[in-house]
Amino acid sequence: MVATGLSGGEQCFRISPLIRGTLISVYLALVLPLPLLAPPGLRVVLLLAAPMGLGLVLAMLSEEVRLSPQGIQVGHPLWCRWLIRRGWQLSWPEIRALVPMGTSQGGTVFYVSTKGQSHYLLPQRIADFDRFLAVFQECSGLNTQGIGRLTPPWTYQLLAVLASLMLAGEMALGLGLQQGWITMPAGVPG
Repeated sequence: MVATGLSGGEQCFRISPLIRGTLISVYLALVLPLPLLAPPGLRVVLLLAAPMGLGLVLAMLSEEVRLSPQGIQVGHPLWCRWLIRRGWQLSWPEIRALVPMGTSQGGTVFYVSTKGQSHYLLPQRIADFDRFLAVFQECSGLNTQGIGRLTPPWTYQLLAVLASLMLAGEMALGLGLQQGWITMPAGVPG
């Protein structure tokens, strides 16, 4: 029997754009100034490392959750699967329970428990989370009421604003230095 939530076949859920964009912005805000602030001997290394680090961040943030009539699969797309070899896959009949676990920050994560006593972290940072939970509940037969996002959206919104302010400040400083409106004090690398 195909669950009505999956009547169209497989559904794919990706990490929320708010979370993905925020974490990329934080990476850029923290890493972009490094080549400019580094001693001359390290600048080339940092200029090469920054895009590689961005590629790794993009790969980590490309996790996908696929729900099909057969089961659930959590992993990464082909372009980065060779690099990030984590993920899991379960058929619907294998799933036994959802086990809540408190975090050190006061939140709650949920583990998908199998008949074989294995536990897999239920993704809680994906876009369209409510639809994901509805389809998961329908296919697994488990009650997903009371399961919420790991962190409220306002935390990522605040972090996005702070990262944007950092990037804007760094760009203004860079423009000021380039135009000669600001000069670096003697003794500062550059």
